Amino acid sequence: MQPAILIASLMVSSTPILLAALGEMVVERAGVLNLGVEGMMITGAVAGFAVAINSGSPALGFLGAAAAGAALSLAFAVLTQLLLSNHVATGLALTLAGLGLSALVGKPYEGMKAPSLPKLDLGPLAEIPFFGRVLFSHDVMVYLSLALVAGVWAFLRYTRAGLILRAVGESAEAAHALGYHVIRVRILAILFGGALAGLGGAYISLVRVPQWTEGMTAGAGWIALAIVVFASWRAGWVLVGAYLFGGVTVLQLNLQAAGAAVPVALLSASPYLVTILVLVIISARGLQGAPAALGRSFHASG
Repeated sequence: MQPAILIASLMVSSTPILLAALGEMVVERAGVLNLGVEGMMITGAVAGFAVAINSGSPALGFLGAAAAGAALSLAFAVLTQLLLSNHVATGLALTLAGLGLSALVGKPYEGMKAPSLPKLDLGPLAEIPFFGRVLFSHDVMVYLSLALVAGVWAFLRYTRAGLILRAVGESAEAAHALGYHVIRVRILAILFGGALAGLGGAYISLVRVPQWTEGMTAGAGWIALAIVVFASWRAGWVLVGAYLFGGVTVLQLNLQAAGAAVPVALLSASPYLVTILVLVIISARGLQGAPAALGRSFHASG
């Protein structure tokens, strides 16, 4: 495969994980640990596919997916922020609920083909040797994911709202003492993360495949969670991590197509093996940059 096509394929393959990881990073910077990313992604995948099939519009499909992901995350927000349930247990339950719900909703849509999301027509830019194929031949969601990385980075670094969100993630009690609405900030962050996870799931079912298959996210949500840790909760490194894991996925698919003398099962497992290896290395050096209040419930006593 030509290098330009390989890199372009890497960007497409990485987009779902990038969207989900970026949303989860914002959630965790607010001090909330949501392990339900996989459930929100698969819910977004089936909701986006269903809306796109019934409306004939992939754009409406993505909007429906974002709404579905946000709705599922709202359940998590109510349970953890208002009813003070355990973040880890609730997140795992969210994943199980999302997998079960998507299997039920998606049953009538098996075997159907979704309307495709067209690539943007960037005119002469797409004709530039190498760079035209790599940078200017994608659909709008690839560019939106990159714009979101820049937007989230600027939001957290330069805006007052971003500073408040980071303060809530470092010490909810101190932020509350300063007059900030900790629960409100956390719920808004959770909804944002759910919407991006839904968009990531819809990208799989509407662009990468594009069809509905039960369990089609295939662990992408768990890889997104690992990328947040790999990136030390920084937007720029989330992009690097997503493209790194996307590259591993593209590489193993190309090795399979080329008939490499490696067992297919091992090649298919390689992205997950790399994820485990990265987490082991990170655990050995410590969770540098983790929000101090990550995973801790907050109750305003006064």
